[in-house]
Amino acid sequence: MIAKRYEPFWVTTKLEDMSSDEWESICDGCGKCCLQKIEDIDTQEIFFTTLSCAQLNTSTCQCRVYETRQKVVPNCITLTPASIDEFKWLPDTCSYRVLQSTGALPNWHPLIVGSQKEMISQGLTVTKYAENEQTVNEDDWDLHVIRWVHGLPESYRVD
Repeated sequence: MIAKRYEPFWVTTKLEDMSSDEWESICDGCGKCCLQKIEDIDTQEIFFTTLSCAQLNTSTCQCRVYETRQKVVPNCITLTPASIDEFKWLPDTCSYRVLQSTGALPNWHPLIVGSQKEMISQGLTVTKYAENEQTVNEDDWDLHVIRWVHGLPESYRVD
């Protein structure tokens, strides 16, 4: 008898056809989408900052109010299959973006590795550089703008 090869759901199912549990599991838990952004009014260009939403636990990269986040933070952006074409603003390491553009998850993804250990070792979560938005006056947010270089803030180095 020939063993049937098992293909994981992210190989056999398009993002837009995933169940809500499958969709949620594609999130790698990096916390980058929870960083505050500034939009240039003239160009509509989006700039990320090192400032996290007040509801992000920067040690675990988990939202403290995930189930009710839209009520607690009305401008929270929820990634959904319907908004796949809008993912261009996310960093290039976002698993949704990577899967949409390549058809594969990155080799450090928790679904492949079994934990966040590889992401953490490569510095792909916000744990080492994010700071709570409430610690900075909103007029000074522009002083915290970062530029992504392969999923890391330009000035961040992995130890």
